[in-house]
Amino acid sequence: MSDDQVAPETKGVAAEVLATVDLGPEIEGMEQRQLRMRMFTFEPGAVFGPIHDHKGRPGTVYILQGTITDHRNGVATDYGPGVGWPEDRNTTHWLENRGTIPAVEISVDIVGQE
Repeated sequence: MSDDQVAPETKGVAAEVLATVDLGPEIEGMEQRQLRMRMFTFEPGAVFGPIHDHKGRPGTVYILQGTITDHRNGVATDYGPGVGWPEDRNTTHWLENRGTIPAVEISVDIVGQE
């Protein structure tokens, strides 16, 4: 069984919305959608799960501090400060902080307005 199939539930993760932009008035066809920027803090041992996808919710992630392990297709990849990854319609994953210090990322995505 791959590590993708045994992803635990979310624990030790805090999220803060930093900014949003209503895309409806900005781009034709984007009614009820918004551009959202959030900061996530992963305490040591934190998990962002379970497995989730990004269909209809594309985004990008940038790591500010620590190391976040991204689990996709049975492969665990570590990302440290100054790097990140795209999250598109083909992304199915879960995340964790295996390190000893908090990990901080900035996530920007397009979502339906709540």
